Amino acid sequence: MGLNDSITVKALSILRAYGSFRNTYNFLKNSQYWGPDQLEKYQFERLNDLLEHSYENVPYYRKVFNERDLVPSDIYDIKSLSMLPLLTKDIIKNNLKDLKATNFSENKFEHVTTGGSTGDPMGFYYEKGVSRAQEWAFIKTLWDRVGYRFRDKCVILRGNVVKDTEKGKFWEKSFFGRWLILSSYHMTDENLVSYVDKIREFDPKFIQAYPSNITIIAKFMEKNGLSPFKNLKAVLCGSENIYTWQKELAERVLNCRVYSWYGHSERTILAGECELNSNYHIFPEYGIFELINDSGNVTNDNNGIIVSTSLTNFAMPFIRYKTDDIGVISKEKCSCGRNYPLFQTIEGRLQDYIITKNKNLVSLTALIFSQHFNSFSFIKEMQIVQNEAGKIIIKIIPEANYSKKNEVEIISKIKNVVVDLKIDFEYVDTFPRTNSGKHRFLIQNYIN
Repeated sequence: MGLNDSITVKALSILRAYGSFRNTYNFLKNSQYWGPDQLEKYQFERLNDLLEHSYENVPYYRKVFNERDLVPSDIYDIKSLSMLPLLTKDIIKNNLKDLKATNFSENKFEHVTTGGSTGDPMGFYYEKGVSRAQEWAFIKTLWDRVGYRFRDKCVILRGNVVKDTEKGKFWEKSFFGRWLILSSYHMTDENLVSYVDKIREFDPKFIQAYPSNITIIAKFMEKNGLSPFKNLKAVLCGSENIYTWQKELAERVLNCRVYSWYGHSERTILAGECELNSNYHIFPEYGIFELINDSGNVTNDNNGIIVSTSLTNFAMPFIRYKTDDIGVISKEKCSCGRNYPLFQTIEGRLQDYIITKNKNLVSLTALIFSQHFNSFSFIKEMQIVQNEAGKIIIKIIPEANYSKKNEVEIISKIKNVVVDLKIDFEYVDTFPRTNSGKHRFLIQNYIN
């Protein structure tokens, strides 16, 4: 979901459009166990409806079809969707008005923006009163896998702004008292005692959190020998890439499942972990995905840049939207009984890659997070900045017992992966969050 808006507004929008939520949710209860032929049939029928609608009612797509001497019926299967061009953020920004469906009245459009975690926010439109309710139906279907119910108490740590922080109160309640919303902007060592105490007092069954935020909580609890929260069943993580070390840390300290899902504000693709393993089931009812290579062509490789087409937003269709996320698909069939395609991992955005001196791409996972660093125990938070190829700056908020030998270990481990990478260190007291409250592990200025 990932938009920086009020959780209360989201909850009320569901209540106002409960019919859309209920219909979608009940549909997904059955469709998630359809056979592959039935899923493919549904996808293509829905795609046909989308293409016909876009051709008739969306000026931008009418132009796209006409320029290529195409009509919707020329897209005869999902593979032939590649006859249409990619949709990029720049295209959306430059054609926003022409991407709106003309058969929707103005009061049916809800203007939203991405969180801008790459420093480049983008505005677009949902269908008011429908899109949010449908999204919640999909999210609720994901969370069903770990037993979430709307009546359950839940802590929220997802970039929300809390009103009375000047009075030392970093939380507020919402959703009829069932949600405890904590500020993501005041998580200092001095305040974390209050955070943990308040969570323990609230006694939640679930925590919704950005991975970076739950990592801060887990590291603090482990460092201070604090016990897990008594009745916590799962931590629900989304909107940031989650690294294996973060997941293992939180599961170890909190003694519960850390469940993650992948999606974005543009709502063209949604995937969530299986209850039986860590593979991500991709919802075919939500959208159609393709993988492309660096040249923009569809690839049959197991990994590539994710391109996706929304099957839910007819107010402003996103057809073949280039997400800039890197996905690795799994060919195995899941034992849970779903016939959904699977992501083995989502490696993050192109902006989450280091550029070597020879202009090769190296993911943060390969460079750092797939290795074991003893030094991580002596670091509160870190961030990597790249301004030129072959050189990085590692910014660190150190613990009191951090020392020069930690620098030596970090350099040694990184050079195991990239020998000719120049590494500088800077030590800081804090990192600014993005507008939506996220922590960025990599500030990639060279690509941008």
